[in-house]
Amino acid sequence: MSQVYDTVIIGAGPAGLTAGIYAARFGLQALILEKLAVGGQIILSSTIENYPGFPGGISTFELMDKFKTQVEQLNIKIEEKQVRGIEVEEKSNSRVYRLQLPDTYLQTKTVIVASGAQPKKLGIKGEDEFIGKGVSYCGTCDAPFFRDKEIVVVGGGDRAIEEAIFLSHYARKVTIVHRRNELRAAKILIKKTQNNPKINFVFDSVVEEIQGENNVRSVLIKNVKTNSQTTLSCAGVFIFVGIQPNTGFLKNFLEMDKLGFIITDDKMQTSKVGIFACGDCRKKDFYQVITACAEGAIAANSCHKYLMDE
Repeated sequence: MSQVYDTVIIGAGPAGLTAGIYAARFGLQALILEKLAVGGQIILSSTIENYPGFPGGISTFELMDKFKTQVEQLNIKIEEKQVRGIEVEEKSNSRVYRLQLPDTYLQTKTVIVASGAQPKKLGIKGEDEFIGKGVSYCGTCDAPFFRDKEIVVVGGGDRAIEEAIFLSHYARKVTIVHRRNELRAAKILIKKTQNNPKINFVFDSVVEEIQGENNVRSVLIKNVKTNSQTTLSCAGVFIFVGIQPNTGFLKNFLEMDKLGFIITDDKMQTSKVGIFACGDCRKKDFYQVITACAEGAIAANSCHKYLMDE
């Protein structure tokens, strides 16, 4: 395989697509690889209200399609391929990275990892059994199946509350179960739930078991302060309790924290020279589309500077 790219970007979410836009502006020979769908996990939400330039919000599908179109107009290819691992190839006075794909490999001078994250599971009885039968991690995908039914939303962050509000347009009743005594979501979102007669709360509680036969019929809830248990009838359980990074293919290759998030400096440089990381796969405090975009731009800039110095 003769072609050696300047950079290969792993992931086509907001971070990866932005990195592609900036790579093109720097004149780099770049390729974006995505194993699933362009857009990343943000497309699991129906709308985004806090991305600048779109008063009142914009459909996440529409926003990501705009990103994709902009990348393609800059002649950066997006290919549907999964990276299985990365190896280092030392050549005369240079370093080349070899990306392992299912049936071939690619060579590149640098790598920008923007592999994102996926929803975290509760790990409780009935969760795996009822996936697709009442258990969901995507309100946008599955809300129409729960029209006029009672559902449970697990979580208390922005994503959970945004999805609960969206689901209330379909469900008869939405009960939010949160392990703390107050929500972690933005105040503007909390206010919307408080003014929504379809949304109810169960605080200081966790879902211990999802119950049913062919489909979800109820959940077993435990109060974390009193240890008392109650059964709540519902037709669906929507789980939004955080994310886990898609970094398994980089295990023992890059430095990560105990959860698998990639550790970088403020220039997005990882523990391997010439490999950068950005977006939800990176260890940080604030996981937002706009921060992912900023990191993608920084990663591409750092990549460009690295190549200039080589």
